[in-house]
Amino acid sequence: MTAAARAESGRRGEAIGYLLAILGVLAFSTRPVLIRLGYAEGVDAETLLALRMGLSLPFFVAMWAWARRRATGPLAPGDLLRTVALGLLGYWIASYCDFLGLRTVPAGLGRIILFLYPTFVLMLSAVMLGRRPQRREILCLAVAYAGLFLVLDAAADSFDAARLGGAGLILLSALGYAAYLVWGSETVPRIGSTRFTAIAMMSACVACIAQFFVLRPADHLLVSGKVLGIAAWIAVIGTVLPVWATSEALKRIGAPRAALLGALGPISTILLAWAGMDEGLTGLQVVGALLVLGGVGLLTLPRR
Repeated sequence: MTAAARAESGRRGEAIGYLLAILGVLAFSTRPVLIRLGYAEGVDAETLLALRMGLSLPFFVAMWAWARRRATGPLAPGDLLRTVALGLLGYWIASYCDFLGLRTVPAGLGRIILFLYPTFVLMLSAVMLGRRPQRREILCLAVAYAGLFLVLDAAADSFDAARLGGAGLILLSALGYAAYLVWGSETVPRIGSTRFTAIAMMSACVACIAQFFVLRPADHLLVSGKVLGIAAWIAVIGTVLPVWATSEALKRIGAPRAALLGALGPISTILLAWAGMDEGLTGLQVVGALLVLGGVGLLTLPRR
């Protein structure tokens, strides 16, 4: 292959990477709106989460089988246990907190709160890995949290104890996912991102299904066709597709640029919630949302 052909192939791969990253972000952003629509149909968080994970499980089993065939070496028991534990943290506990929070918090506001997870990554990296934050990163944190304060303060009149508790649960979800990313960053290089993701997601799927049978009677799974369709969308479009697309995008354009495109997520969720559920933001909340997006966006820019 000539130098020109290699350059053209690289540009094509990068373009595909950007498209996949955007596809993953947009697909993932539909999830909170669909969760809220599921609640409007009378389904509870435990049932909806179990349906989502049950319908997702076959895809992640297939991903694991594919990754296992391509693996260059056996999986050490310690790495297996660590990956399972991280899956339970990042995709069971964090997802459950998110689902519970969305019972009372509007979808758009919930995504703004959840989008703060990169700031938790920075904090946890400083505490757990001894990585000292730079001045620019501290400034980004200040901007992002000033924006969150503005969003919440502007909505203070509509915040009762239930909605405030829901916002706290979504913050816990962001913290759990951040911990998954920080601790997972030490395991992924050893076992590969696809195998890591498949094992983590399978563990979370099993935990969510087991949780349902502990907390709810089995007949709660006999839902309407509309609820089943919502759960299938959340599973395939809101979970499996973004996991795959983001993984492929990371290979082509790298984490910093993929993370920057993640800023499209809250914006698209807000637009979907406005169009499909008549949710909206006041002028001050829009300003606050822009500060959150700007602070986190600058935080994810590559360091020079």
